[in-house]
This record gives sequence, C-alpha cells and structure tokens, in this order.
Amino acid sequence: MNGSVNGLAGDAAAQAGVESLDRIMQRGGTRLRDLMARTEQHLSELTAAAGEPLAGHANATVVAGGKRLRPLLVLLAAESAGSEEHSAEEQERLVRAAVAVELVHSATLVHDDLIDGAELRRGHPTVAASAGRRVAVATGDLLFSRAFAELARNEDSTQLQALSEASSALAEGELLQREDAYASEVPVQRYLRRCELKTAALFEAACRLGALIAVGGSAALADALGAFARRIGLAFQMLDDVLDVSGPVERTGKARGTDLLDGTVTLPFILARARDPELALVQLGSLAGPDGHRQAEELCERIAATGALDEARERALAVVAEAKAALPEILPCGRSELLELVADSVVERYR
Repeated sequence: MNGSVNGLAGDAAAQAGVESLDRIMQRGGTRLRDLMARTEQHLSELTAAAGEPLAGHANATVVAGGKRLRPLLVLLAAESAGSEEHSAEEQERLVRAAVAVELVHSATLVHDDLIDGAELRRGHPTVAASAGRRVAVATGDLLFSRAFAELARNEDSTQLQALSEASSALAEGELLQREDAYASEVPVQRYLRRCELKTAALFEAACRLGALIAVGGSAALADALGAFARRIGLAFQMLDDVLDVSGPVERTGKARGTDLLDGTVTLPFILARARDPELALVQLGSLAGPDGHRQAEELCERIAATGALDEARERALAVVAEAKAALPEILPCGRSELLELVADSVVERYR
C-alpha cells in the first residue's frame, strides 16, 4: 500500500532514498540531469494548465509525490537500451513518457488517500482532507487523463498499451487489497500478487516505456528491463510494509501500524501470525476506536518480537538481489551500475 504520512515528522527513510537517487543523478551525467529537469518542468506546466481549483490540488499532489523514481527508470531504461545519443525527438518522447508515468503514480496517491481516509501526506493535507471527496476524485481522474493524453502524443499504441496495462493492474491491486481488508488469513502468495499489481506493475511499465522509445532498443531488452523493474517495485512495497511496523515515527514520518489500523494485512503480520498462535487470533478490526493507535503500536511490538520483520526484510532483499542478477549482460558500460544503484536505493529506505 502506498502509505501516506500521518504526521509532521521528517521521513528519514524516504530521505535516504532521495540521497541515493541524487548520487545516481550525479553519476548519470549531464544528459540524464537535463531530462529529469525537463520532466519536472513539464509536470508543473501540465498541472498548471488544468485551471483552478483543480490545478492547485494536482500540483500539490505531484510535488508531494516523492523522489521521481518512476520517471528516472524511464530515462535509465532508455539510456540502457538505446544508442549513446538521443535525438531531439527521442528526448521529447522520453520526457512525455516520464511525465505520464509520474502522473499515473500521483493519481493513485490521491485516490489511495481518499480510500484510506488519510489526512496528511508528507506532512501536508491530502486533497480529500482539504477539499473533500468529490474534488479528490476529480483531481485523481484529471491526473490519470493527463497522463494518457501526454503519452498519446508519442503516437505509439505499444506505449499506450504498456501504461494502460499497468493502470489496470493498479485498479485490480486496489480491489484485492479491499477484499483482503481485515482478513483473518491472507496467503503470502496473494499478498505478493497484490504488491505486484499495486506497485510493481508501474515500475515495470516505466522501464518498458524507456526501452520502447530508445532508438536501437528491442522487445527482448524491454522485457528484461521490465522484469528488473518489476522485482524492484515488489521489494519497494515489501520494505514499505516492514517500515509501517518497525517505525518509529521519527524515522518514517507516520505512526507505527498505520496500515494495520486501516485493515491492510501486510507481510510482517502474515509471517508473525504463522510464528505466534496468539497473533493468529488477532483481528485487525479490533483496533478500531479511540484507542486504536495505541493498540496498533502494541501489535507492532508483538509482530517485531516474533522475528517476522527480519524475515520480511530478508525476503525483500532477496528480490532485490534477483533483480540485479537478472540484468542483461549486453547493457552499455556503466548502465548496469546505475540500475543497480536504483535497486540499492530501495534497500536504503529501510536502513
């Protein structure tokens, strides 16, 4: 689940990811930094063009979206799959694709906050909290529509199909998460499938788009880079769920057990239930009420005591290792290193 921040404390885990991505930008060279800057500028222009009041809400959501990991994957995949130089037209196509992926991500943040009843994201009021449910729905819909309108300018149905499939996966993943809310038992494989749909699919689409746009790229390379990104996205979500339980608020910027309090059955809870028969009897629905946050904190302590956090973390690290090991050997010099640094940035969110 894309956890929203429920307090004003700094998100140190996210900051660690930002710092590692800054290192990638430095090593990536002038062209990568320029394309990312153009992506950022275009995001601002597109949201501003919506007109008030939706423009303000859309822009605030995009600004709060975080590290721009998904647009970066678009650009790195293109660098890895294509020629050493991008034409002006190719650069425009890459910027559009990077923008489209980030807009879809931003749209999911608005809708997730609405569904979860979140009041804050990264210390700022969510659209739903500040403007109401109807405006939140409209803002999310606007961001989705702008994403596809932008990518359509590339005039490539294969690209549109890649983003469309990822968006459909996001919706399916959200439905699965709603079905599993407060469930007494969720198999690990179902949990992983939910993570693949809700988070990993958009990571995969980002790399696919970059590889498809790059001159000299191939379908096989797009598949390989997409598989790498899918694993990275899966590990990203797994570690995010570990952070929800491990905390503390000074590190993550949100109260421990926020997702559990919302009824989301995550991997640490699933593993802890298998280790502790008493935890197997705990129902997340019992956390509701004025004392819910304290009870969630206590539940997190009980989960941690079983060793489930270490097991969940090790599973996520194994997925990251698989992603790095599966990178194609034919990538240009230095490009595997940059993609591996992206994988490491996911891990650094946890440390």
